[in-house]
Amino acid sequence: RGEDELPFVALGDGTHLQLLQVNVELGLWVIRTRFEAGVTIQTHKHTGEVFAFTLSGSWKYLEYPEVNTAGSYLYEPAGSIHTLHVPAENEGLTDVWFAIYGANLNLGPDGNVEAVIDSGFIRDVYFSLVEAQGLPRPPVVGA
Repeated sequence: RGEDELPFVALGDGTHLQLLQVNVELGLWVIRTRFEAGVTIQTHKHTGEVFAFTLSGSWKYLEYPEVNTAGSYLYEPAGSIHTLHVPAENEGLTDVWFAIYGANLNLGPDGNVEAVIDSGFIRDVYFSLVEAQGLPRPPVVGA
């Protein structure tokens, strides 16, 4: 798919999402996410593996010292728990490609699951937000 065929949608928290591929049966969702500077995503646990490639900018998990920068590849095993953070001093958007198997279990301060985000949920939210922008349904692979 061409970049112009799959629009980015704003999630309202400084995150902009482009859904590239989805396979609900396999629990796979491939997304490209652009983060504004200073964004922190809720602490979450992955039920499956995650693969990430950073295209621009920088980001890290608050629980670890490593910083991902343009050209960085990251593998996350199932069961990983972390809090994604984009430094406030970043200039421009941080652009990251993720392939995610399974669900993100968003965790509250007490460690209890507050929300479950999986391939079907992402597909439905993405199409709803695209429609709200008055755009036609994009040709997401597998959807």
